[in-house]
Amino acid sequence: FPGWSVRSDGSIIIAMGNDDALGVYTCTPYNSYGTAGESRPTRVLLKDPPAFTVRPKEEYFQEVGRELVIPCMAHGDPPPAITWVKLGSAGKNGAQVDANSSLVFRPLVKEQHGVWECMASNQVAHISTATSVHVLGTSPHAVTNVSVLPLLLAANISWEPGFDGGYFQRFSVWYTPLVKHLPRAHRDWVSLSVPVGAQHLLVENLQPDMSYQFSVLAQNKLGSGPFSQIVTSVPRGKSFPLTTVPPEPPAMTMRIFLSPPQALTANETARGVLLQWEPPGQFSVALSGYALELRQDKGGWEVLDRSIPSTKTQILVPGLIKDAFYEFRLVAFAGSYISDPSNTVNVSTAGMEVYPSRTQLPELLPQPVLAGVIGGICFLSVAVIFSTVAACIMNRRRAARIQKRRQGRTQLDGC
Repeated sequence: FPGWSVRSDGSIIIAMGNDDALGVYTCTPYNSYGTAGESRPTRVLLKDPPAFTVRPKEEYFQEVGRELVIPCMAHGDPPPAITWVKLGSAGKNGAQVDANSSLVFRPLVKEQHGVWECMASNQVAHISTATSVHVLGTSPHAVTNVSVLPLLLAANISWEPGFDGGYFQRFSVWYTPLVKHLPRAHRDWVSLSVPVGAQHLLVENLQPDMSYQFSVLAQNKLGSGPFSQIVTSVPRGKSFPLTTVPPEPPAMTMRIFLSPPQALTANETARGVLLQWEPPGQFSVALSGYALELRQDKGGWEVLDRSIPSTKTQILVPGLIKDAFYEFRLVAFAGSYISDPSNTVNVSTAGMEVYPSRTQLPELLPQPVLAGVIGGICFLSVAVIFSTVAACIMNRRRAARIQKRRQGRTQLDGC
């Protein structure tokens, strides 16, 4: 048959498996003295390798705590077995596989973020397909591929950001010298803020020929992620040239200093809560403004106002909900740089005469409550209009009946 061949070792090659290959085969070895007989018969059967009938999408985005179902189906002969694995992790991390071979997260947790692989296997072949699960509403994931380039009395740290949890994230670089007589728990770590959007930072003024440990921390409005792996490096010491030609001066690197706003306080007034603060103590570039963040009843941090002018040192927050607990904090902006948050002030409206006002910010009133209030007002308005129209119609009918009675009496009197 076309595509069939026999190797020198006696094996038969069938390039294309089809109905022509079905049947029972025997092999008969021989040489110049003859043969000892044929082998035991073997049967050739045709089976179908697995093939996906339903593939998962390339990416899935879902809020933490909710349910996520990812389908994956395949057919073959014999029917293939479907298995799911998370790449780079042992086990399913709490995920389940239902009767339809779908991957089920109930509920979805932060640790289930990553790449998942669906594999279909039978006696003929193994096939696989992958999908990425993005868990939203979490703190950031750890950065990866941290590298340190030793320089003259400095080090350049670079990394690859992890998933941001669905919110804007900022980074800080932490480092400490390795001192032999100090235990690890008592080392003082120094942190440096990283400019917004940057994935590297130059750490200067290091001691020559001393080992340093470096780590990177990611933060978003929900909190801090885990520290990256610790990388050890030794900056280069000063070297003296052998020639009298002066070396080229090193390029100047501008360091940006931007400390957080100071002394944030909160005071109750007749119109709301008055927040006051002092500008950052250190900043090497002109301030662009401030952003006010709050959270209610220990929930997640939300940005309340991101456009506070740099000349302001106070802001009035009206329309707080009664019998609630609030926390406020400020961050400062200087160009593309952002400071660490200021101190946090707590405000409790329990027992305070603070009610939702016309100037209340939408973020402070839950959407279901706002929808209920608007719906109630609309219903009352429709009811009032309907009652007014009904009263007018009744009054007109009553006036018409009275007029008819008067006309009837007038005709009787005329007779």
